[in-house]
Amino acid sequence: MTDTGQPNRPETTRAPSVGELGRKPLGAGHGSDPGSRGRTTIADGVVAKIAGMAARDVPGVHAMGGGFARGMGAVRGRVPGAGGKSVTSGVKVEVGEVQTAVDLEIVVEYGVSIIEVAGDVRQNVIAAVERMAGLEVVEVNIAVSDVHLPDEEEEQEQERRVE
Repeated sequence: MTDTGQPNRPETTRAPSVGELGRKPLGAGHGSDPGSRGRTTIADGVVAKIAGMAARDVPGVHAMGGGFARGMGAVRGRVPGAGGKSVTSGVKVEVGEVQTAVDLEIVVEYGVSIIEVAGDVRQNVIAAVERMAGLEVVEVNIAVSDVHLPDEEEEQEQERRVE
């Protein structure tokens, strides 16, 4: 122990100045979470695009949407400047503040297990929407509207050549 030659005095603390009152160190926010300082809304179309892309990524899914939607997509694809396939074709969503429900209409490839493809689509869509949008997916309803046969591609190619 070192003796400083000073008599024993109780330690005193200095009162903070007016400029120091309420000052917090950098990084110490007004709450525990920066997310509590505002509101984030996610449009239905954003969730529909996420779900549509996630469903299309699953092997065994040939297309999205029913016959009419696919037909309109084919027409749209032929019109210059109209854009290509719609990512949200065959996708309907209901988005709340913290939850969402997704309805999908898909066309599967011939020969695949529809039950397995539907399960993989459901799993992929839930994972993508929850990861990207932070919404709880309460249900993913899947309607298989058609089976794509291998010879249908040959017929479609021939129709395009004739036109």
